[in-house]
Amino acid sequence: MSTGITVAVVAKECLPGKVKTRLTPALTPEGAARVAAASLADTLATVRALPAARRLLFFDGQVLPDGAEGFDVLHQPGGGLDERLGFLFDTVDGPTLLVGMDTPQVTVADLAPVFDEPGRDAWFGPAEDGGFWSLYLRDPSGDLLRGVPMSQDDTGAVQRARLVEAGLDTGDLGELLDVDTIPDAERVAALVPGSGFAEALRAETVGSSR
Repeated sequence: MSTGITVAVVAKECLPGKVKTRLTPALTPEGAARVAAASLADTLATVRALPAARRLLFFDGQVLPDGAEGFDVLHQPGGGLDERLGFLFDTVDGPTLLVGMDTPQVTVADLAPVFDEPGRDAWFGPAEDGGFWSLYLRDPSGDLLRGVPMSQDDTGAVQRARLVEAGLDTGDLGELLDVDTIPDAERVAALVPGSGFAEALRAETVGSSR
C-alpha cells in the first residue's frame, strides 16, 4: 500500500574522476565510476520496492542513471551540500525521506521503521563514518540542514542534535557503512555478495590485478 511519503535519492552522475575518487588508485577512475554506478543502481532498486507515494532523484549531472525510470528528477542547485539538501527539503511537499547513493547494502527492512511510523517528526540514519545515510522529516524544512558542517566525523551528531533542539521526536534507523574507500567497498560487498555493487567491484578488482 502506498503512503504519503516522497523518497528522494541524492545522487550525482557517475563520471570518471568525479565520483568515488578515494577508490583510486586501487581502481582506475573509470572503474571507480562503474562501481559508483552499480551502488546507485542497487539503491534505486531498493527505493523502487518501498511503498512510497513518489520517488525522486535529486540529481547532479546531465545523463540520468540506469534504473531511474519512474523517478521524478529534481536537479541540484549550486552551493555546499547543506545548502543543496536544504533546497531539497524546502522544495518537496509533504513527508520526505532522504537516502544517499553510497549505501548499496540498504534494504527495504532498513527503512521500514519510517513507513511503520510516518507520523513521527523525524527519522535519522547514522553512518559509521560519523555522517548520515538517511533522513526523514514529516514536515520538511531546509533550515534544519543549512549550516550543518558536512563530510566531517561529527556531521551526523550535529545534524541529529539540530533535530532534537528543534523539538522533533526523532527515531533512529540502523547504522550503515558508507562506501568511501576500498576497505569500505570490500566490507559492503561482503554484506551483499549477490548485488550489482559486489559484482561490479569484483570485476574491477580482477581487472586491476591483471
